[in-house]
Formats: sequence, structure tokens, C-alpha cells
Amino acid sequence: MRLSRYGGNQNVGVFAVANESIALIAADAAPGFVNDVEEALGVSTALTTVAGSFVIGSLVAMNSFGAVVSGLAEKDELGAIGSRLSVVKLRGRLNAAGNNILANDTGAIVNPDVDDRSLKEISDALGVKCVRGTVAGIRTVGSACRATVKGCVCHPSATDDDLELIRQVLDVEPVRTTLNHGCRSVGACVLANSKGALVGDDTTPIEMGKLEDALVLY
Repeated sequence: MRLSRYGGNQNVGVFAVANESIALIAADAAPGFVNDVEEALGVSTALTTVAGSFVIGSLVAMNSFGAVVSGLAEKDELGAIGSRLSVVKLRGRLNAAGNNILANDTGAIVNPDVDDRSLKEISDALGVKCVRGTVAGIRTVGSACRATVKGCVCHPSATDDDLELIRQVLDVEPVRTTLNHGCRSVGACVLANSKGALVGDDTTPIEMGKLEDALVLY
């Protein structure tokens, strides 16, 4: 596990997204941040934008099988991502894929407002079963949690029913906590895979311990 920040922002999960082998990072990221991602997660990296924006983690959901990106993504951006794994655009108003999809290599939970067509496209792209759901009453489930193939860290107000949904769909054991010294939107605070995690440098030692337990990083 490594502490970092993207420029002056400790919400590292907003500016990058990763699976088991690669990470997509905001195109203007400093070399030190790119190095932190590579060393913490053991991945290769690609710098890009989505819809001309640097908030890659908010606009892209990804697992080992594919990626779902904002419907506003441009052709050259899709090409850069698609050269590494299969990719599909999330159309409609809920196109911030990273915020609206919580996924690992087993399943995905998506914003309840996602329509049937988009739900099927997400399932096809990620190669997993998708179900609609919320966490702690939050519809943008990707911002409320971060999941890997080994575990899941969740918003501290997640209910027991929320945790059971995560167990059933993602087949991991979720753990409630805050990160970045009390931030409840933990999906924004951390970038992770089964090999490691990069978390905002405001995260306290107690929160780091919870994160380590949640993602089974030992």
C-alpha cells in the first residue's frame, strides 16, 4: 500500500482506474504519481483523457475483461483504451461510468437508474452479471465503494443488506470505513487491485488498517 496524491488532490481514485494488469491515468499526471500507481499496483500504465477530462476514475469502470467509458468519450480516446481491452460507451445521462458502476471480475452493481439496454451493454463489456443496487442509499455506487477480486471497501453507512448484496454479486467480503481522514466516498479515495492499493495521503493509520483488511493486502 502506498500514500499519494494527484497534484494537490488526495482523491486519487478520481483521476485513475485500474484492473489487474493496467491502469489508465489522467493525461496531465506528474511522473511521480504515475510511478506511485505502477509500484503500488504492479501494473503498466497509459495516460489519457475521457471526454477531454482528467477525471478518469469517475468516467471509466474497468475489470480484467473490459471497460465501460463515458458516452462523451471521443474517438481517439476510445482507440487508446480499446487498444488494451474491449471497451463500450455508456450512453444516456448516467454516463459517468466510474461513479455509476461498482465492478470486479465476478460481478457488477450499477446505479438503479441505468436502463435495460445499458445494463446489458455493461454486462457484455465487463463479462460479468450486473444487478442494480445502492450502497448507503447512494445510487452512484462506484463512488461509495472500491472493489477488487479479493475484497471491497465501503461507505461507512452501508447497511447490512448492502453488504450482503456485495457478497452475493461480487463474491468478496466488504468492510465499512472512511478514508482520507474521514471521507465517506471511499471510491474516490483509493485505486486498487489484488496486488496493492494507492490511497490519498490524508488517510490515517487506522483507516489504512481497515483498507488493508478490506482488500486483503497481506
